Amino acid sequence: MLFNVTMATLMLIVASPVMLLTALLIRMTSRGPIVYTQVRVGLDRRWARTHSINERRRENLGGVPFVIYKFRSMRVDAEKDGQAVWATQGDDRTTAIGKIIRKSRIDELPQLFNVLRGDMNIVGPRPERPSIFVRLREQVDGYPLRQRVKPGITGLAQISNPYDASLDDVRRKVYFDIEYMRTQSLWTDFVIMAKTVPVMLFRIGGW
Repeated sequence: MLFNVTMATLMLIVASPVMLLTALLIRMTSRGPIVYTQVRVGLDRRWARTHSINERRRENLGGVPFVIYKFRSMRVDAEKDGQAVWATQGDDRTTAIGKIIRKSRIDELPQLFNVLRGDMNIVGPRPERPSIFVRLREQVDGYPLRQRVKPGITGLAQISNPYDASLDDVRRKVYFDIEYMRTQSLWTDFVIMAKTVPVMLFRIGGW
């Protein structure tokens, strides 16, 4: 916890000029809020206890829901019907500035505040929206296992693969998420954070 809070604080200080510029560009070039919020599924705090049918919630979301912060990269009407929609490469819902901040992962920087709140770690599996999580845990073996650690801004799956575009992409990422959980250590987290830099600068591992 102390490591993540310390790193998030340092990263916010270093990234503050970029975040301020991004906020100004979003405000100047498109209608809508600067910061976009969504409910995501976080840590499953029950996994270490004895799992009995009577212990489960009536509606099992798979983890503690929390509100995630991102710089808005899409139009305000990107989900007109309110249904979760997977982003795709070349998504026409993305704004001009949104294309840049998504490719460079700058849109994820506000999640440093999620780390300070205790919702996320710097490194861990990416949190998913509840409606998508419910579908994926039925379609992808081992998917709920990812909730045994706090979700992260970056992770082994993120630096090794592009954004999800299919179930096969999700399965590949689950493999990397579980591998991270198996080998998790402070050193592993440092290595993943270091490898995130070229992903942001040179779009390695993403679009």
